[in-house]
Amino acid sequence: MSIVLVTGSAGLIGSEAVRFFCEKGFDVVGIDNNLRKSFFGPDASTEWNKQQLAASYKNYKHYDLDIRDEGGISDVFSKYRGNIALIIHAAAQPSHDWAAKEPTTDFTVNANGTLVLLECLRKLSPEAVFIYTSTNKVYGDTPNELPLIELETRFELPAEHQFYNGIDETMSIDSSTHSLFGVSKTAADLLVQEYGRYFGLKTGVFRGGCLTGPAHSGTMLHGFLSYLMLCCISGGKYSIFGYKGKQVRDNIHSLDLVNAFYHFFENPKRGEVYNIGGSRKSNVSMLEAVTLCEKISGKKMNIEYIDKNRIGDHIWWISDISKFRKDYPGWDIRYGITEILEDIYNAKKSRH
Repeated sequence: MSIVLVTGSAGLIGSEAVRFFCEKGFDVVGIDNNLRKSFFGPDASTEWNKQQLAASYKNYKHYDLDIRDEGGISDVFSKYRGNIALIIHAAAQPSHDWAAKEPTTDFTVNANGTLVLLECLRKLSPEAVFIYTSTNKVYGDTPNELPLIELETRFELPAEHQFYNGIDETMSIDSSTHSLFGVSKTAADLLVQEYGRYFGLKTGVFRGGCLTGPAHSGTMLHGFLSYLMLCCISGGKYSIFGYKGKQVRDNIHSLDLVNAFYHFFENPKRGEVYNIGGSRKSNVSMLEAVTLCEKISGKKMNIEYIDKNRIGDHIWWISDISKFRKDYPGWDIRYGITEILEDIYNAKKSRH
């Protein structure tokens, strides 16, 4: 019996991973206590997703646990000891605005929770593959030092710049403003690398751009495209923070990301790091995203512009995914930005 253990299993990436591996015939164990509702309010609750997974897959078992609970997490690992083949760690406090309100909670969830899981990996399931869903915020605001050009709807890099096709893993993570969320995720990112390199465990770090998809319970503080489309459908006000709305993000569909995890699982490395995102195939500025949402929905959006940008926020981020493509040539991105937004729109229309 090969078991896949997924943290944050009712969230965007976690639930996509549950579906993906259940449908491949694995037994999947999920850990999620719906802290997202505590962070962002009832609209962000993932309870609907948890119930949907339980109803859809007989090979899925859910545990309502906090990843900081050493005893509870250890009990789960002990119960399935010898059978856990893969751990996908997608649980997190994901917002840098929220992190500033409760730095201790943010750090203990993101950093200490990851340490709890890694210790269980080392002591109870050392043969398993461990995949960590990290973030491009580990680079802090260093990307904002790039020589960006202001165009009509977006900021952009000159075509001849070394990072035009995306920022790669050589960019420094030091001497920049990360946001407290960025700091806690960086701590966890380094822990996962170190457990791979120091203890020889099969660990992989995936530094994501914007992760998105139809299962996202988007809110104002987290879930850019999901919340944007929700506001478009409902008529709610959407606030753009700074940079004239021309800030650029690459967006990767949750299924494309989980498929990348699967490729790593089949041929794992030790302490490896990959930037992963929509790359040049799937990226959009805030202004461009609003236009696309209006086109897909047929509705005019209620937009509010706030001049002050978020601290540590990126003006331009596109991931260079060439390192992962080189190591795993069988993988590629399937969803472009329009297909992603259409997928989100259809899912939200059916749920709301």
